[in-house]
Amino acid sequence: MQFRQKALSKLQSPEELDLPVRFARPRGWLVLAVTLCAMAGATFWAVTGTVVSKVTAPGILTHAEGSYILQSPVSGQVTAILAREGESVPKDAPLLNVRTGDGQTRAVRAVAAGRVTSLVAKIGSVVTTGSDVATVERVGSPGDPLIAMLYVPGSSGASISPGADVDLKVQSAPSQQFGVLLGKVKAVGRAPQTRQQITGFLGDAQLGEQFSEDGKPMAVLVELKRSKDTKSGYAWSQDDGPPFELESTSLVDADIHQSEEHPIDWLLP
Repeated sequence: MQFRQKALSKLQSPEELDLPVRFARPRGWLVLAVTLCAMAGATFWAVTGTVVSKVTAPGILTHAEGSYILQSPVSGQVTAILAREGESVPKDAPLLNVRTGDGQTRAVRAVAAGRVTSLVAKIGSVVTTGSDVATVERVGSPGDPLIAMLYVPGSSGASISPGADVDLKVQSAPSQQFGVLLGKVKAVGRAPQTRQQITGFLGDAQLGEQFSEDGKPMAVLVELKRSKDTKSGYAWSQDDGPPFELESTSLVDADIHQSEEHPIDWLLP
């Protein structure tokens, strides 16, 4: 068996055996102490701290009963427009006249009371049976409050509960200037909404496509907080809010606040 000469020399010179062994430098002890303090602080926060997560979703201001698309029951040429956009009309009110091929004039009437939000038909245009001529928002009385209808991605809908706080950024009232509109979740849909269902409720095929472009969303109805101290009649994160009334069909972007959780709950089964 052969040994390296350097090792044998070391054994023959044990004069350094009485020197103390340095296990760690002072700087190392400091790093270790800081690390332990940080871990202790993180553990304390995980047990006692709370985190509020948010779900973001697009939506629209409307009334609780939604809108409907009025279709022409006859074919012919539009000879008169009898209503204006924004006008409130009772049930069976004539909105336009159509002259049919046999020379008769037929009135196209509102199916239910509400507010005319759009008139597709124009004087002189030709309509066919079943073609869209107007959109009417169902409103029982002018004082009926607005609601926000949100369309939440299907994967997030199950985590939302009635009563959750909601912050709404209204496109017609910039949040940097007026703050956000405040509300609470009143109801959550039981099943995802198809494009046809969204179109049927909002009376707008374009919105139906827009809100369902990423898949079938869950409909979430938000009740807006009322206030007698603002021009709009609703509560805002800033005291005054915008100096004008809110209009239905205004688009919104919402943050839905979910329930508070302790971070340690994420690690527990």
